[in-house]
Amino acid sequence: MDVLGISGSVKQPSRTARIVSDVLASIETRTGLPAETIDLAVAAPILFRALRSDQLDEAGRRIIDAVEGADVLVVGSPVYRASYTGALKHLFDLVDFRALQGKRVVLAATGGTPLHGLMLEHQFRPLFGFFGAVTVPTTIYAVEADFTDYTLSNPAVEARIERSVAELFDLLPAAAVAAGNHHQAPRAALREAVVN
Repeated sequence: MDVLGISGSVKQPSRTARIVSDVLASIETRTGLPAETIDLAVAAPILFRALRSDQLDEAGRRIIDAVEGADVLVVGSPVYRASYTGALKHLFDLVDFRALQGKRVVLAATGGTPLHGLMLEHQFRPLFGFFGAVTVPTTIYAVEADFTDYTLSNPAVEARIERSVAELFDLLPAAAVAAGNHHQAPRAALREAVVN
């Protein structure tokens, strides 16, 4: 099973990146499988060299191939202008519309107020519905007060992470979990590009 995190923040350090990392750590605890992360603070300039997928250079193609090849995605974004970031939208504009069919996705976001959490249902979930992906029911949302020095410190948000990961495994076919880590070559190539 190939698990990939995507942080849609264009800043470092990033609370969004930390949430994505915490979800990936929970998945790794259950499976023993390490995950990679695409950090758009690093990857966005590579992807913006192409306006269409047929314009991607080698480094950009590795990023998109990793997204298209993952079995599970953990995708997080800060809320900008009532939606996910433009850098994250551009990444998914470059992904083949058939590539995520049936893939499992955990959704996460960070924002300035609790009301911004509605973005997960009104913007994020429909994006992955377009791709035919299966999003887990429980989303993860956190505000600045939920962190201490970019480390999550709110037990309620931590509990949502654990619930979303439990739901992820409920939705995964048993064969996917048992298959193990079968995408080593794409992972190695991606690591050379921009993955943390």
